[in-house]
Amino acid sequence: MKLKKTVLLGAVIAGLLGSSLASANEEQFIGLPSYRVGPYAAGGSGLFGGWIDYMQLVNERDGGVNGVKLTWEECETEYNNARGVECYERLKKKGSTGNSVFQPVSTGITYSVLEKVPQDKIPMVTIGYGRTDAADGRVFPWVFPMITTYWSQASAIVNFMGQKEGGMDKLKGKKIGLLYHDSAYGKESHAIMDKLAAKHGFEVIKIAVAHPGNEQQSQWLQIRQAKPDYVVLWGWGVMNPTAIKAAAKTGFPREKLIGVWWSGAEEDTIPAGPAAKGFIAAGFNVAGANYPVIADIKKHVYGKNKGNMEDKTRVGSVYYNRGVVHGIITVEAIRKAQEKFGKGKALTGEQVRWGFENLNLDDARLKALGATGFLPPLKITCADHEGPGKVKFQQWDGNQWKVITDWVDSDRPLVRGMIEESAAAYAKEKGIKPRDCSKEG
Repeated sequence: MKLKKTVLLGAVIAGLLGSSLASANEEQFIGLPSYRVGPYAAGGSGLFGGWIDYMQLVNERDGGVNGVKLTWEECETEYNNARGVECYERLKKKGSTGNSVFQPVSTGITYSVLEKVPQDKIPMVTIGYGRTDAADGRVFPWVFPMITTYWSQASAIVNFMGQKEGGMDKLKGKKIGLLYHDSAYGKESHAIMDKLAAKHGFEVIKIAVAHPGNEQQSQWLQIRQAKPDYVVLWGWGVMNPTAIKAAAKTGFPREKLIGVWWSGAEEDTIPAGPAAKGFIAAGFNVAGANYPVIADIKKHVYGKNKGNMEDKTRVGSVYYNRGVVHGIITVEAIRKAQEKFGKGKALTGEQVRWGFENLNLDDARLKALGATGFLPPLKITCADHEGPGKVKFQQWDGNQWKVITDWVDSDRPLVRGMIEESAAAYAKEKGIKPRDCSKEG
């Protein structure tokens, strides 16, 4: 009898130790569909480098998220839609609970897997890109185009132009060129620019640039002939420095060339040389290493020779810091989800989705993260998967980016109205019954 009790007691102790050990070894897997080769490698390497470094920081400094270590695996997409779908399929069942989140950093790939993520119960986060009407969480519960969308960005750019002109009424009769990347990404700008043109009385001149964008002679001839008051550079990759140099060559003022956030990085201006001085671009994050979060990465990650960037001078650059923003939002969503589903536990994609939808990065939380001013405060709800829709504007002084505005708002009523109208049409087409957010827990 004593032997039986000893054996039972030993089994119980072993079970408890096993349970404790399992908890200590919990891991949260995050699949990264990165692009470090091809024409857009400069953007991809910086962004994914910053994102990985932030996750490494959480592991090194904090021991993970409440003891749950973050793990990840990259899958090279080359910014190609078909490869992006392959990476989605390859990554979705990795880890003990499957992929936590899919963030393609590509509008084309976003569209390609849009209908897959609800079936697989994997949230898709598209920070500052992707399908804009997915901001209506009632119709797109699994997609999160957070912080700001392309429509909000275009609206904020037009508001910025209005500020420069001395009032929105001063835009009436103006000509605004839209030099856009001829892809799903570039075409995302059309509907909102048409709406803004109708509202404010300016003319929008759409000019497509074929991938990859290093041939723009005919486009700038058209710009020179049309003589627009401003040109919005909706570019990507090599298209950006090519456009900046072409603007200088044709005599178009760089301070009237306004880039979107995929046209406003050091990789866009440095290759353009002196021609880039004065160029202005929007951004939902800022450049600079003088933030506590970046200082912590340098100390806890690069101080241990565990940094992801071969070129350490890129730490603090626009794309690198944007990757850190991706890391912050992903980790905070996991942290939030653990509050509901269990601290110290690896979570499913469905549980992490709840974390994204209940995310609230207020000023106090951003300060605690060492990211005050690094990105705008962000609150996500069942109906609103976008958040503030704000951007800052920065200007290249010939050596570095200088922030020249505070957070600039978009035309929220106009943008949200377009989002809801477009989402409702999608729901009708696909036979989707929108969620009743008043019934969501």
